[in-house]
Amino acid sequence: MSLTLHSYWRATAPYRVRIGLQLKGLAYDYVAVNLLKGEQHAQDYVARRNRQHLTPALETDGHVLTQSLAILEWLEETHPQPALLPADPFDRAQVRAMAALVACDIHPLNNMRIQKALEQAGVDEAGRLAWSQRWIVDGFTALEPMVASLGKGFAFGETPTLADCCLVPQVYSAERYKVDLTPFPAIAAVAAHAAGHPAFAAAHPDRQPDAVHA
Repeated sequence: MSLTLHSYWRATAPYRVRIGLQLKGLAYDYVAVNLLKGEQHAQDYVARRNRQHLTPALETDGHVLTQSLAILEWLEETHPQPALLPADPFDRAQVRAMAALVACDIHPLNNMRIQKALEQAGVDEAGRLAWSQRWIVDGFTALEPMVASLGKGFAFGETPTLADCCLVPQVYSAERYKVDLTPFPAIAAVAAHAAGHPAFAAAHPDRQPDAVHA
């Protein structure tokens, strides 16, 4: 099986997929899509890889997969070990809820498309920052007690799950947006613990071939 990931180094959605691929021990080719230069709007990319003009897109054996959560679920179904979801159905629902809280409720409100829309609407840089911080804090406020009660090193239990694939990139984003993580010690502890795991380290934005180091 050949895998090609179309990714942007700093975007959190492809970051989730990179973590999943690394946790599954799957080799893949990396194709950079520079979102700042608008490469996601190129006609060929939209027609053949992602009609939403977004990253990630994962190509494999003649198929193209989009949407990070769908890709992670596909990875779980096609490469079940090591598992990213627990065995118990209620536990699986908890992990999916944590992942969705990040991927569906926090991230869509502070991604680059929203930032550009706010700018076009006349919101200044300080206002855009406050907007992003608000939604990250709201989401983390809901997520913190879940992680505190269910986590044992990672967001759910002692091993990485789908929740960590989503949470760790969102913590990276929170730090970019200067969110104070002091009120979220359980979340911060998971991110710190994950940083020592080889899969999370390899997937980090700074380790990607298109990374820009200021």
